[in-house]
Amino acid sequence: MKKHRYIPMTEQNERDMLAAVGAENIEDLFVDIPKNVRYEGTLPMSSALDEAALLRHMTQLAGKNADSDRYASFLGAGLYDHQVPVVINHMISRSEFYTAYTPYQPEVSQGELQAIFEFQSYICELTGMEVANASMYDGATAMAEAASLASGATKRKKIIVSSAVHPETRAVVRTYAYGLGIEVVEVGFDNGVTDLKKLESMIDGETAAVLVQSPNFFGAVENVKAIGDLVHAQKGLMVVSANPLSLGLLEAPGKLGADITVGDAQPLGISGSYGGPTCGYFAVSKALMRKIPGRIVGQTTDKNGKRGFVLTLQAREQHIRRDKATSNICSNQALLALSASIYLSVMGRQGLIDVCDLNLKKAHYAAKQLSAIKNVESAFTSPFFNEFVLKLPEGTDIEALNEKLLEEGFIGGYNLSREYPELGSAMLIAVTEKRFKEDIDRFAEILEGSL
Repeated sequence: MKKHRYIPMTEQNERDMLAAVGAENIEDLFVDIPKNVRYEGTLPMSSALDEAALLRHMTQLAGKNADSDRYASFLGAGLYDHQVPVVINHMISRSEFYTAYTPYQPEVSQGELQAIFEFQSYICELTGMEVANASMYDGATAMAEAASLASGATKRKKIIVSSAVHPETRAVVRTYAYGLGIEVVEVGFDNGVTDLKKLESMIDGETAAVLVQSPNFFGAVENVKAIGDLVHAQKGLMVVSANPLSLGLLEAPGKLGADITVGDAQPLGISGSYGGPTCGYFAVSKALMRKIPGRIVGQTTDKNGKRGFVLTLQAREQHIRRDKATSNICSNQALLALSASIYLSVMGRQGLIDVCDLNLKKAHYAAKQLSAIKNVESAFTSPFFNEFVLKLPEGTDIEALNEKLLEEGFIGGYNLSREYPELGSAMLIAVTEKRFKEDIDRFAEILEGSL
């Protein structure tokens, strides 16, 4: 066996380890793997490349990707092509942020702690909630953690989740719930939003929480107030996953009765990066403050009366309470949370409203243009923000259609038949502030010519 050049291991070390596990040689470690699936010999690869050749090779590989810098993207479904101000990457590349570790020692971590505190403050202001944590891994795990919190807070084991919530988020919720013994029940949708009549019949005294997304996976805006009233009548909790950018126009979930508001901060100055990483946020009412997962940064004063920042309420966390902690999350996405904070600070209140207005108007213009194509229509009539469902002629091969769009320089919408076969040939279209009128018109022209 070839030794790693940087990690010393003598032959005696190897013999001792093999003896400890009862093996005579390295091959014995792989006996449980059938020989017909084991690769024999050397993997196919080039000879060693020098720096220039390697850079050229990697550039050629990267050039095969259809990125949103060279293609006009109408794909959303959880990751969106928003403008990322250039100042963000400049700021987060500073070594004091880029290489920062967990700020357990506040005396040497005031910059990082303040950056997290500002993120928490922004999230509270956007969501209308009273307390936010330092961030979560992403929006999906934030929703799953919310379900766990709701079950623990209410001492109930039933969670109702709308089928209009992102399919991948629902899958993550189910994964978390399985280990916690929580029952997850799905309620259907009507006209692109949660079916309130069905929901009302499903909520009972065993319901810990109702989980909805607004704008939801179809881009439609949910009646959060009505849903909250239904679950609160049975003393359950209301959990809302919200696109934080949309809150520049839509009413804050906290003001509509949400007990927990979560979501993904990716629309706030975080690039899509072919799927991540992103940054989840998590905010709650004051009553649930001591049950919130993850880290919380608080503001205080030192002995001289100067303002300072510290990690607070740490007795909830895993490194102290171990198996009795509120969650097993032991980190956060501080660097990407900083990206979101910088975005909100450079955009300002009016800038955020303006971006939301552009998303709204461009998406509605696109819906109008695309729905004018023969045998094409909007699948739903519910209000939407920057994403909508387009009903295409029955039998349309959406994968083939997207290939044609790609050839013309467009990244097409999401094929909804994967998770919602009942919708038939339906495509989820996202339109952000980056799409120009000529992009939308040309997209409609190519789509019409391809059907």
